[in-house]
Amino acid sequence: MNTADQYVEAIYLEQQIENGPVSTGVLADRLDISPASANDMIGKLETRGLIDHEKYTGVTLTDKGIARAREALETYCIIERFLTNILAVESFRTEADELEPVIDELVAERLDTIIDRHPDCPDCFDPETDACCYLDIATELSDTNEQRAD
Repeated sequence: MNTADQYVEAIYLEQQIENGPVSTGVLADRLDISPASANDMIGKLETRGLIDHEKYTGVTLTDKGIARAREALETYCIIERFLTNILAVESFRTEADELEPVIDELVAERLDTIIDRHPDCPDCFDPETDACCYLDIATELSDTNEQRAD
């Protein structure tokens, strides 16, 4: 199940890659959902003032949406880094996706003290590799992506 925060986070990252509006199809692909599900949430996010939606062009985050996406991405980075760097969980992405909606601000703050988050977070998250550059496995991910490109 994808939450509003996961949607705005996905839009934020895709906007960085696309350098412009994000289509419903791209958003649906990123979240591994149907375009119809993406459209439903797009309407809800627009009503909440988090995005602007222009038919046939795509969605862009409002200032409020950007702020919320950055907060959600920061929480995701904290969870992801805790799972990888501290607990050495191999399926860290799956686990982080499942934990993100249920981790509250207090728990995220406490996990943050354990991982010693860098001050540039959430800008540490690279939308192209879909990973925080401070993950202990980030080098392995980059090497894998380079091998796939060859």
